[in-house]
Amino acid sequence: MNYADLTDLNDEQLVHTELNLEHQLITARFQHATNQLQDTSTLKKLRRDIARVRTAARGRELEQGLRKNALRDAHSTSFTPSVEAGAEGGAAGGFLKGVVDKLGGSE
Repeated sequence: MNYADLTDLNDEQLVHTELNLEHQLITARFQHATNQLQDTSTLKKLRRDIARVRTAARGRELEQGLRKNALRDAHSTSFTPSVEAGAEGGAAGGFLKGVVDKLGGSE
């Protein structure tokens, strides 16, 4: 994700992108802690993408004369985390689904 892509998004999409990236980062940190994360550079990439989105959001807030985190406060209530197609676990299994699968537990 680059900064130019973020300029095409509206305010709500920008906030939802940030929240989705934060959700992905939490999932990746959990996978890293349980030795399930294949590519550890994912953590760095997600942190940088979050910083890019926050920078774009803050720039819009300054242009519109809003206080800090006003966009996030306005649009975060309509956010629901999306599940990536390749992500382990997912909404149906939760964070521990991959751990249970590795341990051989049954649902």
